[in-house]
Amino acid sequence: MRIHKEGFIIIPVSAVLIGLLYALLYYFIPIAAIQYILAAAALIFWILIVRFFRNPEVPASQLPDQVLAPAEGKVVVIEKTREEEYLKEERIQISIFMSPLNVHVNRSPFKGKISYFKYHPGKYLVAWHPKSSTDNERTSIGFELENGKKMLIRQIAGAVARRIRFYPQVGDPVDNGSEVGFIRFGSRVDVYLPLDADIKVKIGDITDCGKTVLATLK
Repeated sequence: MRIHKEGFIIIPVSAVLIGLLYALLYYFIPIAAIQYILAAAALIFWILIVRFFRNPEVPASQLPDQVLAPAEGKVVVIEKTREEEYLKEERIQISIFMSPLNVHVNRSPFKGKISYFKYHPGKYLVAWHPKSSTDNERTSIGFELENGKKMLIRQIAGAVARRIRFYPQVGDPVDNGSEVGFIRFGSRVDVYLPLDADIKVKIGDITDCGKTVLATLK
């Protein structure tokens, strides 16, 4: 299992802290049955931390008209909305909720270049809250496709997430399916598509990051 670079420090540090906590409880609770339970709980918790930072390998798509899921999770919103920050027009918004059990790598839905980036401090409402797209801590990332069309995604922190990462800089080229960021621990990603996009998913669908086709562009 590949581990994402965001976990290179957290995984060993968490192992040390969990080990120290277990040793302390082991010393003060000299009851064998409880010690076994604590050992199992500590191991399970550490395994969950390691799994959170897993980074499956995903080849970039060679079909530029495909919009790939930027996150692994559940589709919780598909609706028409007006995007005022960058696109300044009506779009179809598709939102994917990422639970702490999902892979938290983010991948580019589009092939093109990064044309806009802005970080917004904010609240930490639960990620499926209707106002999380505008009130929560978030990053807005604009894309310019090879045909000149503009697109936008938002990485949104949730009630547990406290760190949003986006790696490319404005002007950098990206492929659809290429790794662009990471959010921990539990969050949401919004994608804003043209009104004439052919949507391929429905609310409740489970997405596979960099593989599930959300829509095709015309």
